[in-house]
Amino acid sequence: MKTLIIEDDRDLALAIAEYLELHRVECDFAYTGASGITLAFQQHYDCLILDNMLPKVQGIDVCRQLRANGIDTPILMLTACDTEGDQMEGFNAGVDDYVIKPCTMPLLLARLNALYRRRHPERECIRITDLRIYPKEHRAIRAEQELKLTPTSWKILLFLARRSPAVVSRNEIVEHVWPGEEVEEGTVNVHLHQLRKVVDKPFKQLLIHTHVGVGLSLCGGTL
Repeated sequence: MKTLIIEDDRDLALAIAEYLELHRVECDFAYTGASGITLAFQQHYDCLILDNMLPKVQGIDVCRQLRANGIDTPILMLTACDTEGDQMEGFNAGVDDYVIKPCTMPLLLARLNALYRRRHPERECIRITDLRIYPKEHRAIRAEQELKLTPTSWKILLFLARRSPAVVSRNEIVEHVWPGEEVEEGTVNVHLHQLRKVVDKPFKQLLIHTHVGVGLSLCGGTL
């Protein structure tokens, strides 16, 4: 995470940076509102920590200028201005979070991480050895190669992945992929063959395993 600290108290800014950098947060500094605006335009930041009581250009005005010019970087206002009116003014100006000084470093880090998570939600990813499946994106990648799957192959793969390493019967696959339909065994075999052709054939290790008389599983290792 890369953060810009806009704070005129240099000792405080340095103390914040020293703590955050222990937790893998890269920090830049601006000691005036004007220099903070310039850096926010020039660089990409994941979050801004902004004091309100700055010389010449106050933090509230920094926030307003950034928002007016399309900068939507999350802003955490860290200030001694502690009235409800101060906080309302901050949020109305476009601040994403408002923390009142004095504040402990662990709490500041927690609030910063919360802002980062809102902007960068973790993608759901199912990992099975070198296979990565991203359900929401309908993407599957194996050994850094994008797998080109038919809609039916995708449904089967995702079903097996969500149940991995359990063995799934053919009836369960049919009920999940073709609910309420009568599907011939040959049709199922064709789609399973297509799936294996994409997921396993180009690679040394097989991930789709047949358990005779029981069903299929998707997992690493030799069964």
